[in-house]
Amino acid sequence: MKRLARVILAVSLIFAAQTAVLSADSQSQTQATSTAAKSWIEIPAGTTVPLALTNPVWANTAKAGDGVYAETAFPVAVDNQMAIPVGTYVQGQIDTLTRPGLFSPHAQVQIHFTKLIFANGYTVELGGPGIVNAGQPPSSQANGTPSAPVAASDDVIAAVATPYVLVSPRSDVILDNGSQLEMVLQVPLKLNAAEVAGAVRQSNPAPLAQLKSASRCRPIPGSPGTPDTVIPGTPGTPGTPPTVIPGGPGMPDTVIPGTPGTPGTPDTVLPGSPASPWVPCPGPPVITTNPKPQNYRETFQLDAPVEIVGKPLPAGRYEVTWKGSGPVAQVDILQGGRTIVGVRARVVLLSRQSPASTPGTRANSDGSLSLQSLRFAGQNVALCFDLPPA
Repeated sequence: MKRLARVILAVSLIFAAQTAVLSADSQSQTQATSTAAKSWIEIPAGTTVPLALTNPVWANTAKAGDGVYAETAFPVAVDNQMAIPVGTYVQGQIDTLTRPGLFSPHAQVQIHFTKLIFANGYTVELGGPGIVNAGQPPSSQANGTPSAPVAASDDVIAAVATPYVLVSPRSDVILDNGSQLEMVLQVPLKLNAAEVAGAVRQSNPAPLAQLKSASRCRPIPGSPGTPDTVIPGTPGTPGTPPTVIPGGPGMPDTVIPGTPGTPGTPDTVLPGSPASPWVPCPGPPVITTNPKPQNYRETFQLDAPVEIVGKPLPAGRYEVTWKGSGPVAQVDILQGGRTIVGVRARVVLLSRQSPASTPGTRANSDGSLSLQSLRFAGQNVALCFDLPPA
């Protein structure tokens, strides 16, 4: 009986030891997962990053392909953690440029951004369309530098700005030093948390007020003009009167005619120069919202039923309408001219026109499909339905 008790005690001790080892392993794995999650900061798609230009965009010489240089004007934080501090350098490139004209005193610029450079030298390549150098989990990174980019759809521009600028056709700059615009992250951006923390410690941004205008325009003062110049004429001569010699008795007087007077010459007037008006410089460029945004109306086909914001959409042909190029717009989905559902969506700019109208779907746990995105034939914009309910 004693032997049986000793066997039971030994088995119990072995089981307790194994349980402790399993518990320790589980806790270690949980801590490792938590540490890995904290090693990276993910900025969600749709985030806007305020920028201030550090180099101007010149009115006469700027063209597609020119570089754009800016710095962040306001910090970006994710879950109470600093992600992009103020003063981070941003590099980009002009895609399209519409200059102001006589009857359209505004400019429209599209810029895609290619690189972030933090204060400590940490560099994030935004790369080409749809690609952000977001990195892999730390286990595959030996030095904290991402070994491979994370790609969204290959035609989605990773980070973009489309400023609408009120500017005079006489202005020599379209976007001046210090002009503030918003960079929109169209795909998620993943950053190394340790590198960002180091950049935060070293950040020492210069006040934006120190950015002086690059305009070379100087006001031209007016002139009062010059008065007329008067050259006096010559005076005339009075001439001489007739000479009368009295005649003798019974004889007439003898009259000797005098000499006639000569006229003088009139004054000569040389006109002076007219006064010139004061010529001011045009006002500085002002970035604002487009007062007349484009109205979009597109069609798409659903070959299978889907749902969007809890609303079922049976298979069939639909229309979709929205206004403006985003980054967020109110979208109406219609069928037979009747609005089926209204929803907020991200308006995403693409690097090329879509060859066909294509709905993007996601499978739910119950096997149903949710509408995630819409692309439209011949358009370089798409809609993404990944925003939380308003």
